[in-house]
Amino acid sequence: MVRVFTSSVINAPIDNVWMKIRDFNALPNWHPAIANSFIEDGEPSDKVNCIRHFNLKEGGTIREKLLALSDLDYLFSYSILESPMPLKNYVATLTLKPITDGDLTYAEWTALFDCDIQAEKNLVKLIGDGVFSTGFNSLNQIFRE
Repeated sequence: MVRVFTSSVINAPIDNVWMKIRDFNALPNWHPAIANSFIEDGEPSDKVNCIRHFNLKEGGTIREKLLALSDLDYLFSYSILESPMPLKNYVATLTLKPITDGDLTYAEWTALFDCDIQAEKNLVKLIGDGVFSTGFNSLNQIFRE
């Protein structure tokens, strides 16, 4: 199993960051790679087991299932159901923690998945840099404005 781990400090209070990312359907509002998104079957976007269907700006569709959402712990977990990426058994968790010195937010995004050994290096870079770090950089930009 492959593990990707990315962390960052977001220059905003944890409650502000959480309100920006908590909505499972809000990815296009803070991640620059996402063109559009909807929750299938009209389910609420904070209902565990709802399915998010989104299109990437560079092409491709991904479907993900919300596995957990905790306002108390500032985290959500999800799995990929369909993706153009050559991986399987993908589960990711995005967690926020308060940094009390400066009222900032520590963010970490992790993923575990299986893939062919030939694809591992590229997928780790794509997910770690192209998805996770890009999302964190975008959040920092949003909260700078």
